[in-house]
Amino acid sequence: MLLEPPIDELVEKMGNPYKLAVIVGKRAKFLSETLSEEEKVIKPEVTRAVEEVENGTIVIDEETDK
Repeated sequence: MLLEPPIDELVEKMGNPYKLAVIVGKRAKFLSETLSEEEKVIKPEVTRAVEEVENGTIVIDEETDK
């Protein structure tokens, strides 16, 4: 269960919950394909993706978002 960061804050950053789900899902899939098994055990892919959204590593390009 995701407790930190609050889901409301993440939705606010992305604009809507559907966009958040798609972005986190795509990033987690990419991380799943690129991280080693040890890295995945230390911190799961979805957790990494959510943290990237929270700290601003992942941003949405509004031009291509249409």
